[in-house]
This record gives sequence, structure tokens and C-alpha cells, in this order.
Amino acid sequence: MGFRWPCPHHTGGMLAEHPMGCWQLGGDHRVCVRGVDSAYTEAIFEIGRAGRRLDIVCPITLAAMPDWTAADLPPLIGRTAIVTGANSGLGEVTARELARVGAHVILAVRDTEKGAAAAERMTGDVEVRQLDLQDLSSVRRFADDMDKAAVLINNAGIMAADYALTADGFERHIGTNHLGHFALTNLLLPKLTDRIVTVSSLLHNIGYISLKDLNWQSRPYSRWLAYGQSKLANLLFTSELQRRLDTAAVSLRALAAHPGWSHTNLQGHSGRKLTDAAVMAADRVVSTDADFGARQTLYAVSQDLPGNTFVGPRFGLYGRTQPTWRNWSAKRATTATALWELSEHLTGTKFPL
Repeated sequence: MGFRWPCPHHTGGMLAEHPMGCWQLGGDHRVCVRGVDSAYTEAIFEIGRAGRRLDIVCPITLAAMPDWTAADLPPLIGRTAIVTGANSGLGEVTARELARVGAHVILAVRDTEKGAAAAERMTGDVEVRQLDLQDLSSVRRFADDMDKAAVLINNAGIMAADYALTADGFERHIGTNHLGHFALTNLLLPKLTDRIVTVSSLLHNIGYISLKDLNWQSRPYSRWLAYGQSKLANLLFTSELQRRLDTAAVSLRALAAHPGWSHTNLQGHSGRKLTDAAVMAADRVVSTDADFGARQTLYAVSQDLPGNTFVGPRFGLYGRTQPTWRNWSAKRATTATALWELSEHLTGTKFPL
């Protein structure tokens, strides 16, 4: 697996057990087992005793807590979190759990009646505000009315919808899932104090960023490829945002998360009977609940992770919550920069720090 030594948690000596759960087996036989289940620990020690070189040396994935859940959230009293799309699904669970541990949570929703109904289902300090990511004038009004906040969670989204345009003339997947959040983030950056977490998807793997035709004006339209493009854009946005934050030498962090495949109201609403039936059939077999999906976002919100970390289930759809992999196309710095510049032009917003 080829991870680097020394373990970032500590330094240590030969055959010594350390407080964080790391051992050096002698010579190059080093391994960190912080947060690793006991069966796996026993297996890697057997390899060490057999005299084989151990290349698993404290990867960040092993540093994640096993079976982390929302019950492990730290107190967030006195902090404000903005959650877009918080009236249902992953956004509602995310907002509910943050409010439960003391955060002041702003439910940023297009339909305030649905937002108010969701707020009634929560305990804690919650507030409903109107935000339509398909209308940049609404995004600007929301940002203008906001005071300081610790966290912005770019959660709202649409999936596999028929072709339509936003109020500003954008194809609605890229307009809602990327450009609306892009503008919102830039407008709020001077008011944020901790981090921005953007919800992406495993389907970023099928995405392709067409810088010449981001809005599907000349390409044959595909609802799934349009969704994949928008979710790939989320990851490229996160990496470029973190690069700019680093350059500006500010302490804000940009992270991303994906839920695996969680059962929410996104599935089965494409308007195509056969497609919806196939999606719902798969949903019944492989999906997890919204609590599991939101767990990935909550981990990214609350844990001490480096900027540009991508959080998700260990095995893609299932498994413990931890930093995870992304497709090579989500690592292309030149594409990330070009997409940022195009997004600035389309939205009329710029990095303000």
C-alpha cells in the first residue's frame, strides 16, 4: 500500500507500544494500528512476526475511528452551521444531528414550508431561511442576510432530472449542484470561520467536465452524465478552493464527502417510469438509510482532517466512515483551475480572500 513512515501521531522505539496504539516491529517492520479492529491488528502482527516487510504504515484511512457515528459528534455549542437542502434526506439528518449537539443550524431551503416542517422534527436551535440555488439573485440575498457562521455544508442537489434551465440559463444539474454552491461559497467566505463541506457522489466517476459545453447546449443530453459532471465539479471545486485558501494563508478548510448510496427522495423521481423502476429496484437491494449517508458529511464537519479530504464509506457503499479515494479526473489541477475561472465568469462571483 506504500504509506509513509513515521506515523504522524508520535515517534517511538523498537517493539514499543505507544499510547495511540502504534508499534514499531523492528527495522522497516513498522505499523500503526490506531483505530483498527482487533482481528486486523492480529493479522498484521502475524505478518510482522514472519519477517515480511510491512508497507501499511499509518495510512490516514486507518486513523479513522472504526464505526464512527453521529453519536460521536463533539459538542458544537455556540457554533453556527448552514445546511443547504436541509428540509429532507441527508440534509435534514445532517441538520438534525448538528442541532442535537448544540449548534445553531440554519436550514437553507427553497421551500420554506417544507423547511419549517423539517424544523418541527428537530430539537435544538434551528432556523429556516429561503435559498434557491437555481436563482443567483436568491443566493445573493441569502448571503447578504447572513452573519458569521462556522460551517457551510453544500448539501442540496438534484439527480438524473430531465433537461431544464435555471433562472440564470444554466443546465439545472450544473446550475444547482455546482454553480449555485460555488456562488454561495464565495459570497459567504469572508463570514465563515472553520470549513466548507461539499457533498459529492460516487457517480463523479462517470463525470466529464466539458469546459466548452458545461451547460449541454451542443452535446446530446444525458441526465446521468449531467449529474456525474456536477458531482465531479464538486470535487474539483473543493480542491481548487483549498488551494486558494492555502495561498491566502487562512485557516479555513474545504472538504468533501459522499454518502455511498443512501435512500433519500432523490431516487425514483426522474419522470421516466422504466428508469425510476430500475433505480428503485437497485435502491431496495444496495441502499443504506439517510442516517448512514449523513454520517459521512458529519464526520467531515466535525473531525480534524486536512483540507481537500474526501470522506466516504470504506468500501464505497458500505463500511466505516473515513477519508476515501477519488477518481483521477477529480485530481486534475489544470481542470480544477479552468473550471473555477469559468464558474467565476458564469456566476459573477470571485474568491474574496
